[in-house]
Amino acid sequence: MTVRLTVAQALVRFLSVQYSERDGVRQRLIAGCLGIFGHGNVAGVGQALLQSELQDPKALPYILARNEQAMVHTAAAFARTRDRLQTYACTASVGPGSTNMVTGAALATINRLPVLILPSDVFATRVATPVLQELESFGAGDVSVNDAFRPVSKYFDRVWRPEQLPSALMNAMRVLTDPVETGAVTLALPQDVQAEAYDWPDELFVERTWYVARPLPEASIVDKALDLLRSAQRPLIVAGGGVHYSGAEDALREFAERTGIPVSETQAGKGSLSWDHPQSVGAVGSTGTTAANALARDADLVIGIGTRYSDFTTASRTAFQNPDVRFLNINVARFDSGKHAGLPVVADARETLVSLGSALGEWSVDANYTAEAQELTRTWNGTVDAIFRPTPERMAAEGLLTQGEVIGTVNELSAASDVVVCAAGSMPGDLHKLWRTRDPKGYHVEYGYSCMGYEIAGGLGVRLGAPDRDVFVLVGDGSYLMMSSELATAVQENLKIIVVLVQNHGFASIGALSESLGSQRFGTAYRKRTGDGRLDGDYLPVDLAANVRSFGVEVIEVHSKPDLEKAIQTAKAASGPIAIHVTTDPMIGGPDSDSWWDVPVSEVSELQTTQSAAASYEESKKAQRPYLSPAEGDS
Repeated sequence: MTVRLTVAQALVRFLSVQYSERDGVRQRLIAGCLGIFGHGNVAGVGQALLQSELQDPKALPYILARNEQAMVHTAAAFARTRDRLQTYACTASVGPGSTNMVTGAALATINRLPVLILPSDVFATRVATPVLQELESFGAGDVSVNDAFRPVSKYFDRVWRPEQLPSALMNAMRVLTDPVETGAVTLALPQDVQAEAYDWPDELFVERTWYVARPLPEASIVDKALDLLRSAQRPLIVAGGGVHYSGAEDALREFAERTGIPVSETQAGKGSLSWDHPQSVGAVGSTGTTAANALARDADLVIGIGTRYSDFTTASRTAFQNPDVRFLNINVARFDSGKHAGLPVVADARETLVSLGSALGEWSVDANYTAEAQELTRTWNGTVDAIFRPTPERMAAEGLLTQGEVIGTVNELSAASDVVVCAAGSMPGDLHKLWRTRDPKGYHVEYGYSCMGYEIAGGLGVRLGAPDRDVFVLVGDGSYLMMSSELATAVQENLKIIVVLVQNHGFASIGALSESLGSQRFGTAYRKRTGDGRLDGDYLPVDLAANVRSFGVEVIEVHSKPDLEKAIQTAKAASGPIAIHVTTDPMIGGPDSDSWWDVPVSEVSELQTTQSAAASYEESKKAQRPYLSPAEGDS
């Protein structure tokens, strides 16, 4: 039996009956469709979504977005919140509507997050070529702007004919549900093909379940891992995002308690342990705690769990300085498990931790090492306390709040189940160091791509994925001015997010980095151009609070810590989106991580500040290492 539908109608019907299942728990794979219509998709996918909504509004709910890049961020944030077991599809029109999604696709793929991207494409028949917004390639007739998705997608296909749709859809679902291969999946849809009718087999539209496996570690590799663990004197766990995606938090806690091994966390792995757990030493790397980084320097075994070892995690390969350091890498992806020539345990994080913990029996690290780690952590916690709870003298002094004080106030007045969302600027680094995560889902900072503009759109995705949690979106004025449009979507859908908009009159993070590199914060402050042609005049009179109000969002303006405390309580009680606007002092940064990040400095310069920075850079480079663990059997 067959049913006659357009390609777009078949696509929508297919997506509405796809499910994922792990550990016996089944859920809809594609929770809905985010989109913006234009001439490339309004008569195809747009018509199909309308028809679907009229038949069953819950089949594939449609959410009208305001920015194509932003809606991919929303889908990615939703997928992360749902442990990559669910996602959204994103549809956009031909040309700029589609290429606006390329940045979102890159973010999803870099962060290993499943997102289904449906860019419209030029006419397959080419009867009217060149059509509006078509790129004409002088060297190839089958190239379109959508080919830009190829390098940032884990799977790419272009459906030139209706007959190609079923295989494209099957491959798309396969990649979306593969813990190793997942990322952005792009199915380019020519605008004429979307509206073309075809007789589809009924079997295409039956409910289909895609099983997400938990690959078990090989017994021989487990034995080698146990040898490494038992011979280690100063092991350190680096918990990455894979801990969360595996649902391995309890297994990690039990393993850490059994062995006494301290646990540090990457940005994606933060919350793997509660901040006050005895084995938790906090963030590691360039934006890490002094406790974790001190332990990292002397670690003889680094146990990476679900981490891709970004340069921030390894402090640009200066974090681990023990000349005999070895790496034990637990990861579902062989690509990541083989980094730093470590012993690769290519398996699910939860299952591997359970196997190792059981096999280790009564083995644990020396009590003196545990005490050292806990003392380092106590010292760091004292540093954080001083930032979160300023002295009476500081409270009485007239002046702007610091970013650390804002973070501390939000952290202490939010509930354990609330979620903080951030992505770019100086706040992700401060949050990584300072935020005290009490719930595994309480921390959502996108730092694989660190994409400015992710924050508000990502906050919507978190709220869609966790509707019972309050979501605090911490965003600086730089990111806000790049992409604030999804506030309108929040109002449209009545998605409650609490936006804490921090105004510091420019790019505070890059300003501080610029200064450290000898570039004197050039071009990083929002200032007027003066008569001599320089951008060093008065600050721009941009009223961000008024801008937020223009979306129909209530804004609370604060000027002191008591004001902020009251505003947070008001925001918690609100029923819809709300914003808190606070101006901070951009010249007061967070505490030092006693770490490094490799950003090259000009080798020659007429500026003394740059010359000094270059000398410091060359000195720091001396600590950089290749991180090649000794081969098996070497000492």
